[in-house]
Amino acid sequence: MSDVHATAPLSTARTPRTAILAAYATQVWAVAGAEITKLRHDPIELVSRAIQPVLWLVLFGQVMGRVRGMNTGGLSYEDFLAPGILAQSVLFAAIFYGISAIWERDLGILQRYLVSPSPRSALIIGKAISSATRGLVQAFIVYLIALTLGTDISIEPRHILGAAAFVALGSGLFSTFSLVIACLVRTRERFMGVGQFLTMPIFFASNAIYPIDLMPHWLQIISHGNPLTYQVDALRTLMLRGAETTIGLGTDFLVLSGIALCLIALAARLYPRMGN
Repeated sequence: MSDVHATAPLSTARTPRTAILAAYATQVWAVAGAEITKLRHDPIELVSRAIQPVLWLVLFGQVMGRVRGMNTGGLSYEDFLAPGILAQSVLFAAIFYGISAIWERDLGILQRYLVSPSPRSALIIGKAISSATRGLVQAFIVYLIALTLGTDISIEPRHILGAAAFVALGSGLFSTFSLVIACLVRTRERFMGVGQFLTMPIFFASNAIYPIDLMPHWLQIISHGNPLTYQVDALRTLMLRGAETTIGLGTDFLVLSGIALCLIALAARLYPRMGN
């Protein structure tokens, strides 16, 4: 009898917690599902985004591949470049994701989100998941392009799954960063200006198209504070056969996860301002 009485409160306590988690997951998926539906109805956007990686890999990769003396860790420059261009494609797509929140405010959709009982973090995470889905589709396109061009891509399932995880994590991170910007500037014109201003410095102050060792010391410091650097390091390690991490996959994951969580908390705090 004593055992029964001891365990009963535990099972009772677990039920509400499980129900709360289930409700939270349902709310996250409702937001993510609505965003993914938009993607299904606009496949042309994804096809058009395939043009830029082709230009970078074919034109920039071929030209820079002729430059001698660049230490790429024993990789050809075309191989070295491919993961960086994948990270660039994810960044460029995610960094302008916040404009959707401004459109939703103007159309009155955002107000419906804000009056719902859903936690603000569920709205942010749902949008991050939908952005991650876009990033994964983009990754599939870049993988196909890289394989067509003869890049030494690893097709081991664990490497592909690992790369997919880092693509999703990076896409979610930068889309949440984009939502923070949207919450602060609150107009499409300002948002586009800030987004364009930030995109290229984030890209060029990373290891996407050249090793960090080639940078001046001050830029190396900035690069180590740039989340794109950690995403590129992870993708380069997982995408290419024979590539080795210069930072550590564990460190890459912890840094990206930590920044993503901080941005989610910040965006959840700022998001209600969009409706005012």
